[in-house]
Amino acid sequence: MVTGLHANKRKKNRLVSSFRFGFQGIASAASGERNMQIHICISVLVILAGFAFSITRSEWIAVLLAIGGMIALEMMNTAVERTVDLYTDEFHPLAKQAKDISAGAVLIFAIISVIIGMIIFLPRILAIVHL
Repeated sequence: MVTGLHANKRKKNRLVSSFRFGFQGIASAASGERNMQIHICISVLVILAGFAFSITRSEWIAVLLAIGGMIALEMMNTAVERTVDLYTDEFHPLAKQAKDISAGAVLIFAIISVIIGMIIFLPRILAIVHL
């Protein structure tokens, strides 16, 4: 029975550690990455706009998925860049390609996120401007 308790405690400790490491990663990205800080600022503005314009539940889902996806993808891009930088200090075409592809994925998602934001907020903004 003691073995089972130890196994459960170890599993719980690993789970707690994985959450702690995740939060440390978020904090590291938020405090040290300019692009992440930009995404967070824009996200706060979009969330405030969502409340101001009383967007619908389904619009909130789209906005939150766009925000969460953008932040997560930016963090993955940072992880790819750090890994490549750890591997080599010298220019290497494959290292450049890995970084460029990762940045391209972020760019695609950013464009899609802006389009989602325009679909949701532009009609409301135009309705106010035309009053």
